[in-house]
Amino acid sequence: MPDQSPVLSDTAPDFTLPRDGGGEVSLSGLRGGIVVLYFYPRDDTPGCTKESIGFSEDLQTFAEAGAQIFGISRDTVAKHDKFVAKHGLTVPLLSDEDGQVCEAYGVWVEKTMYGKTSMGIERSTFLIDAEGKIARIWRKVKVPGHVEEVLEAVRALKA
Repeated sequence: MPDQSPVLSDTAPDFTLPRDGGGEVSLSGLRGGIVVLYFYPRDDTPGCTKESIGFSEDLQTFAEAGAQIFGISRDTVAKHDKFVAKHGLTVPLLSDEDGQVCEAYGVWVEKTMYGKTSMGIERSTFLIDAEGKIARIWRKVKVPGHVEEVLEAVRALKA
C-alpha cells in the first residue's frame, strides 16, 4: 500500500471527532485560525502525560499566538475524560477510536518495542495554517522541548 501521508503544503485531511467532555470538533470548522494537532499513542502513559501537560500549561500562550491545540489518540472519550481529570489537562483531546484520522495523517505505523512488532501511533505533530494547509510536520517526536518548538513555529507562521 503506497504511503498516503500528507506532506507540507497539502490541505490537511478533514475530520470530525468526538472530544473529551462531550461534543465534536471538525477541522474544517477551525479554518481561519492556526491549528496544532498532536497525535500520541495512549492516555496516561509517561510520555503522553508529559506532552499533554506541557501543551495544557502553554494553552493560553498558544491561544495568544493565534493557535488552537488538539491531542488525538485512539483512546475512547471515557478514557480521555479520566486522563483529563487525573492530570488537570486543559488541552482538548479527540477520540479517533476507529483510527481513520490516524491513517489519514500517516501516523498509524508498525512499531517495534523489545523485539515485538505491533501497530501503533507514532508520536507526531502537525501545524496547520489558517488556509487549512500543513505548514510543519514533526514525526517521531521526543517530548522534552517539543511544546516550545511548536510554539516557536506557530509564532513564525504568524510573523
